[in-house]
Amino acid sequence: MPPGAASTTPSSPWRVIDLRAVWSTVYRNRYIVIVALALCVLLGIAVTLLSTPIYKGTALIQIDLQTAQIIEGADIQPTGGGLQDTERYLETQVDVIESRSLARTVATQLGLFRNNTFLERMGVEPAAAPAGAFDLRQTRQEQVLDALQDNLEVELPVDSSVVSISFESPDRVLASQIANSFAENYITSNLRRKYDTTAYARQFLEDELANTRQRLEESDRALLEYARGAGLIDASGAGGNASSLTTANLGQFNSDVATATANRISAEQRWREAQGTPLMNLPSVLSNPAIQSLVQQRAQLRASYELNRERYAADYPVQQELQTQIDAFSRQINDLATDIRDGIRQEYDLSRRQETALRNELADIRGETLAEQDRGIRYNILRREVDTNRTLYEGLLQRYKEISAAAGISSNNISIVDRADPPVGPVRPRPLLNIALSIVAGLMLGLGLVFLRENFDDALRSTDDVETKLGLPAIGVIPKMKEDTDARAEMADRKSDLSEAYAALRSSLMLSTSTGAPKSLVFTSSGQGEGKSTSSLAIACSFAQLGRTVILIDADMRRPSQHKRFSVSNKEGLSGFLSSQNTLAQITHPTDQPGLDLITAGPIPVNPAELIAGPNMQELITQCENKYDLVVIDAPPVLGLADAPTLVSDVGSTIFVVEANRVHGRRANDALRRLRSGDAHILGVLLTKFDAKTIGYGAKEYGYVYDYGVKS
Repeated sequence: MPPGAASTTPSSPWRVIDLRAVWSTVYRNRYIVIVALALCVLLGIAVTLLSTPIYKGTALIQIDLQTAQIIEGADIQPTGGGLQDTERYLETQVDVIESRSLARTVATQLGLFRNNTFLERMGVEPAAAPAGAFDLRQTRQEQVLDALQDNLEVELPVDSSVVSISFESPDRVLASQIANSFAENYITSNLRRKYDTTAYARQFLEDELANTRQRLEESDRALLEYARGAGLIDASGAGGNASSLTTANLGQFNSDVATATANRISAEQRWREAQGTPLMNLPSVLSNPAIQSLVQQRAQLRASYELNRERYAADYPVQQELQTQIDAFSRQINDLATDIRDGIRQEYDLSRRQETALRNELADIRGETLAEQDRGIRYNILRREVDTNRTLYEGLLQRYKEISAAAGISSNNISIVDRADPPVGPVRPRPLLNIALSIVAGLMLGLGLVFLRENFDDALRSTDDVETKLGLPAIGVIPKMKEDTDARAEMADRKSDLSEAYAALRSSLMLSTSTGAPKSLVFTSSGQGEGKSTSSLAIACSFAQLGRTVILIDADMRRPSQHKRFSVSNKEGLSGFLSSQNTLAQITHPTDQPGLDLITAGPIPVNPAELIAGPNMQELITQCENKYDLVVIDAPPVLGLADAPTLVSDVGSTIFVVEANRVHGRRANDALRRLRSGDAHILGVLLTKFDAKTIGYGAKEYGYVYDYGVKS
């Protein structure tokens, strides 16, 4: 890469902030930062010295979520068990401590309302007396309460139930006294709230007991009167379900009907079996003892009869008598079996008649019972009302006894851990902290001013600014020299910074095209004094030092300067050639630099722009290009003049000269737009009078521009 040319290496996408650019910005604005820092530090010191010392008294109290149970029912306030409930309870207690009512209690206890002493000790100006004395007293009280609340600080640490109550005051004794008073009065008010809550609950329960007792008595009387009128009887005698005699008989008859039905079904079953079974095969006949005896006797007679048949005939008297007896026993057995079967039928008929009678009676009783159900429903409603009133009364009575026993002996869930002692040293002002904050504020103010200045100031300070704001490559960087520096003498010294810088520019020009350096070059700038004349002279000398034939044309016919640098006459020059009064040979002046000739500006014409726009300018450049290796033209500034935009159209390439840290981007862009309107081929931007230290860049960063070639 040519020396002085800007780097084209893309920056890393991860590099968001260019720290060196930030440092350079701060460095070149260091006096702004230093002044802002000094002012803020002085202000911080003044505030520290002039501030009134403030002391802080701190008392520590412990707030437990759940109070100790002395007796059952003593704690009538609900307590939560969750983490959110605990935090909510503690934050509520902090709000109570910071409340205006507690501040009023503290002020009353310490007598802060009596006079203006407290306000004066707190550094508060007492209010002036309004129209009425009452208004003045109320205004002073509001001032006292505001002073108490404004200087009170209650802190609740995380994961702790120990609360710190702090009060700040210019008086160290007063600070601890008020902090202790807040802690003590908060505990007292907490106990008072509990006692008041118990008394209110006790009075409330007394009223509710009286009302509930009256409702219970009225409901008992209403139930009794209704039961008597409806004929209902409480069978249990202890609040059970009431019933009448009809209802009681209904159950008995239901049982009797069920028994009769079962008996009838059993008798009917036996009768049906008796009808379908031969008489002598009936189980009841076979199991009858009398029949069994008769059958046995008849069997014995039949055995005797059969035994005698072998000896006697049937008409034998003995046989006839035996047969007669057998027949008699058979008739007795048959008659007895018939009686047994008739008994089964009679038993069935009796069971059926009993069932029918019981069912008829049950139907009558059921009708009466249905009529009594409406009365039973009303009775049950009254009974439930009595039971409800009795249960409510017993619960209220039990609670009333518990609260009455616990009244006035509730335990306290708040205790003092540390009382506030008069502080030894003040908490404000804190000199070290104030100085540190002043330094931070000064730096922030200075950096803020730097930021504003950098955003509103678009001066071109470096090659990065040139490429970013102008969109053109920085073809070279020329260091800033002293005001009385002789450019020709510096160029004669090959090891000088100026010579090395223009040698780097010469190398860039030689590599700018595929055929080497352009045949003709125009040096111009947006305004005067930016170094275009010095640059055109230096580059002409630099090429001449290489053995090239170079001609330097001073085209700034409004303010010519090149003839002074070479100490030649300016009577014949460019203006004479353009006005066709002189030839090229007449206006060409040799110089003491071998290979370098000079065409001065000549006498100042009336309208230089018209001469440059004429055809002779193009003819001059053509003749010079044919005769010399390089034509260097020192053109007038661009802005405000028409010379340069007209001239650049006749020249091969243009170098736009910009003075570092002076020319602004808007001004340079306006000049470049005018040059482009003249079809200029702008080769690049030459940054002149560059001082790396002034703009905040290190010497190593731009040092290669100055000593290029020295270390080789």
